[in-house]
Amino acid sequence: MRKIAIAILLLAVLGGGAAGWWYDLPARLGWVDRAGKALVLYGNVDIRQVQLGFRVSGRLAETLVDEGDVVKAGQTLARLDSRPYRDLVEVAQAQAASQRATLAKVEAGPRAAEIAQAKAALAEQEATLVNAEQSYTRSFQLRPSGTVSQGGLDQAVAARDAALARVNAAKEALALLQEGSRKEDIAAAKASVEAAEANLASAKTTEADTVLVAPADGIILSRVRERGAILAPNDMAYVLSLAKPVWIRAFIAETDLGRIHTGMTVAVSSDTAPGKAYQGRIGFISPVAEFTPKTVETPELRTDLVYRLRIVVDEPDTALLQGMPVTVRLSDPNGSAGGTS
Repeated sequence: MRKIAIAILLLAVLGGGAAGWWYDLPARLGWVDRAGKALVLYGNVDIRQVQLGFRVSGRLAETLVDEGDVVKAGQTLARLDSRPYRDLVEVAQAQAASQRATLAKVEAGPRAAEIAQAKAALAEQEATLVNAEQSYTRSFQLRPSGTVSQGGLDQAVAARDAALARVNAAKEALALLQEGSRKEDIAAAKASVEAAEANLASAKTTEADTVLVAPADGIILSRVRERGAILAPNDMAYVLSLAKPVWIRAFIAETDLGRIHTGMTVAVSSDTAPGKAYQGRIGFISPVAEFTPKTVETPELRTDLVYRLRIVVDEPDTALLQGMPVTVRLSDPNGSAGGTS
């Protein structure tokens, strides 16, 4: 009997300890302190990285930064051998110049000398017509007397008609020159110029792509390729760690969701410098629960649901490193879920 009583007493003690541990679990996880007054979360620093490469292929001619270098947005990091692309630009420039010259020629129309030449050709054909008409008149008058044969008269008629046709053709040619270029020809020449200029712009863009610049402020994590390497388009040359934004990835219990809202101000501190606080704000609350049981959901398990938060640090510095554990304290632990969303 004594042994049974001792066993019952031990079970009661252990049960009470287990219940106390379970009751104290939210505090151990950092969701709320033991006094229930402040909401404290734990998370990790999340800094975005960018893999940098060229949009065009070529031989790597220069690498201007190394691992650990701090770079600014727009700073040149590397260059490809641009000679093949400069040649393409020069060809495109020549083609564009040729098309612009053609357009200017079409818009200007015929030169004065060409019009004068057409007038002279018309005068010549008119003189030939006068001579052909006189020859025809003589042949027609002499035909009744038999001095001119019927064949001779027919030749005179043909010569007169041919001369008249040449006069009409010369008149049309002169009128065409005086009228100038057709609207359709001008439009076609303009379209050719636009196509040539677009080709030139494309060639210049391709040449500019031989220079790799930093898209934002940050630190070079790794230099993947060395000078002389042949790169294909989109081959990685550098890995850049961005200076901003610096985010904190944290989780909050489902039961505490009503105490936070997007835009709420928080204080962030690290174990390295616990006395230094960074101001941040909640930028994103995941609408999807994590660590949720897939097969069963009871009232007891429902309290274990957690949601991911993304906290944006307003003024980060180099002391916050990728993956560093941090502590997040809400500035307004009693705030409601209302406010900016």
